[in-house]
Amino acid sequence: MAKQRKPKVAVWKFSSCDGCQLSLLDCEDELLTVAGAVEIANFPEASRAVVKGPYDISLVEGSITTPHDVERIQEVRRESDFLITIGACATAGGIQALRNFSNVQEFISIVYATPAYISTLATSTPIRSHVRVDFELHGCPINKYQLLEVINALLNGRKPNIPAHSVCVECKRRGLACVLVTHGTPCLGPVTHAGCGALCPAYQRGCYGCFGPMETPNTTALAAQWKHLGVSEQDLMRAFRGFNAFAEPFRQESEKHG
Repeated sequence: MAKQRKPKVAVWKFSSCDGCQLSLLDCEDELLTVAGAVEIANFPEASRAVVKGPYDISLVEGSITTPHDVERIQEVRRESDFLITIGACATAGGIQALRNFSNVQEFISIVYATPAYISTLATSTPIRSHVRVDFELHGCPINKYQLLEVINALLNGRKPNIPAHSVCVECKRRGLACVLVTHGTPCLGPVTHAGCGALCPAYQRGCYGCFGPMETPNTTALAAQWKHLGVSEQDLMRAFRGFNAFAEPFRQESEKHG
């Protein structure tokens, strides 16, 4: 009887900090099960081995910020049956998307001694702006258990079960008092995708929006509540220009206060 071929999984890095790739390594005991179920064909953070495509699943971390990135992501797409973007950089352009609101040439002239050597795009954009994406996993960094769920779902031919609700639901499940209501602490939880386990509110801090906008977020109503608390227009703009600054709902709301 012929031995069944293991699905080939590749992990790709673009402009990012590697944190979302490390989330897979942080799976510890679960990682052994994953490694036993698939063939890790390309994963620079874990191995120097490189297996040629095509690949059953490609996990892509990072945003597109250079002309070379554009060419490379198109090649990854051609070689991949399923392409999954992981993290704020890959799904929303990342913190580096702050360049999209300014003149990147000015940054280059200030930071680099020889700007002529720098080849970069004027913007930092998510992967879906350049190729078709089969599934997006949000977070900065991503939730490792959500990553395992996505891999498990694809290996078993089912839809990933990733919640679409806000961080507020996670607060309720943990029995946490709302920091916005009880303490008047500005919090992005009502418009932010769940996945962090309400980490910041658990320490009496407002949510910073690490997991990006939830489905159909009412950013206008939240901004009005922040103004009632005395938050300035400038601080409102900055709040929505964090890890997911170029995610459409956050970008649009920030531009109202810029």
